[in-house]
Amino acid sequence: MTEIVSALQERKTDKELYSYQQGAINKIFEKFDTAPDNYHLLYQLPTGGGKTVIFSEMVRQYLKNHKKKVLVMTHRVELCNQTSEMLTSFGVPNKVVNSKANLDDQDQYICFVAMVETLNNRLNDDKLDISDIGLVIIDEAHYNSFTKLFKFFENSFILGVTATPLSSSKELPMKDNYDELITGESIESLIENEFLARAEVFQYDMGLTSLEVGSNGDYTVKSSEDLYTSPAMLDKTLQAYLKHSKGKKALIFNNGINTSIQIYYTFKAAGLPVMHLDNTATKKQRKQILKWFKETPDAILTSVSILTTGFDEPTIDTIILNRATKSLTLYYQMIGRGSRILNNKSTFQVIDLGNNNYRFGPWGADLDWQMIFKSPNFYMDRLQNDEDIESEFKHEMPEEIRVQFAKSEEVYFDIKEVYTEATFKGESSKVVLERSIEQHGRICIENSEDVYDALALAKILDSDIDNRIASYAKCISRSTYNFLKWLKDDYKLKLNSYLRQNFDEVFEEIHGYPPED
Repeated sequence: MTEIVSALQERKTDKELYSYQQGAINKIFEKFDTAPDNYHLLYQLPTGGGKTVIFSEMVRQYLKNHKKKVLVMTHRVELCNQTSEMLTSFGVPNKVVNSKANLDDQDQYICFVAMVETLNNRLNDDKLDISDIGLVIIDEAHYNSFTKLFKFFENSFILGVTATPLSSSKELPMKDNYDELITGESIESLIENEFLARAEVFQYDMGLTSLEVGSNGDYTVKSSEDLYTSPAMLDKTLQAYLKHSKGKKALIFNNGINTSIQIYYTFKAAGLPVMHLDNTATKKQRKQILKWFKETPDAILTSVSILTTGFDEPTIDTIILNRATKSLTLYYQMIGRGSRILNNKSTFQVIDLGNNNYRFGPWGADLDWQMIFKSPNFYMDRLQNDEDIESEFKHEMPEEIRVQFAKSEEVYFDIKEVYTEATFKGESSKVVLERSIEQHGRICIENSEDVYDALALAKILDSDIDNRIASYAKCISRSTYNFLKWLKDDYKLKLNSYLRQNFDEVFEEIHGYPPED
């Protein structure tokens, strides 16, 4: 053991530790010195803050000053290999414990890097000697797959590292497995000090009430694919990219392989440079696709799940969230893929097509991680549900319809506000729809030469009428299918009647002269 420790090299990496990274190391080692040997400590640092750099330097220092070994655990092959390479660059010889590893030479190593499932198998088969492991480091510690291994390390100091100290399972909160949380620099601080780029968010109001939540607490792939593979939704994603990020390198996250494939075909048909990647790709295919993505300035990569962790590509300009999630961790991981700085890159775009920004707040907002760690259910239960989020949306006419009402400065009518005013005055709720019909009638007349033009315009207001009826139904707490259908049909009849009876009078009021015969 002494001979192995003396062979530890000085750091060979060109990565210099920043002051906040050295400060984190000092704080953690302070716990080593004062806490029990079996203490479980959790350290939080945003994606891009250099967690691997921090714990690699920690491993180096720990091995030089303690007579015990270190084990680093990851949950994916890519992270396992990246961690091994980083440790090596810090002068720490290490042994990767994967499914093909020969452990006959394990006595020659004082640092091991292992994937959680492989390690579990090796430990259950008693093939890895862990009697002398003093420090266990768990990367991406919010994943619950690690907890089953804790029983093997009852006398070891466990350090979990994560960007989001919120468990992937509501039933297994992190506070049950860790004694304390140390928080690192905030995203805002890292942006201010030019360690991360700032996100410029383009938020689309999405109707998500058709999505279903599965047993894992997040939206199901099936319900997501039903929504996000519709022709209208595929076109919306394409148009959002063209409007905000045309010609820029973009990474698209989807919930479901079929969605990603459909996005690929949609973008390809538009003549854009795009490729699709999911977990069915071979290592060779994945390597080729990621190489193409890196080297192509305006590349678009549509993907499913696999690029949320262990993937760093600073040349990304745009992140498209073509999905909704109820996972705060996943939300931060996806956006974090675009936050790496490079040359003059100080900002990146986020196109949110899943109401995620509404649900969790802006990426980089000042979250109270200590509160989330101690009371995760309290935090999760306070998140708005989809109906509440959508009730705050201001309905906007589609652009192709809005141009038909070009002479009207304002076409929006706030049903909820008018209902509140009416009930405050003691008026019947029926006046809300009467006033809505008057406003619809007025904008139809304002953009017409005669009553027939106005009646034709009324026919293209279906989606606007649907939205107003839905808002009204929520106000009066009646939303059965038959009631809504009756309301819509009655509304359209009354709108047509209003136009026939009032066209001449309203036209003259607007223009100051009567319509031509």
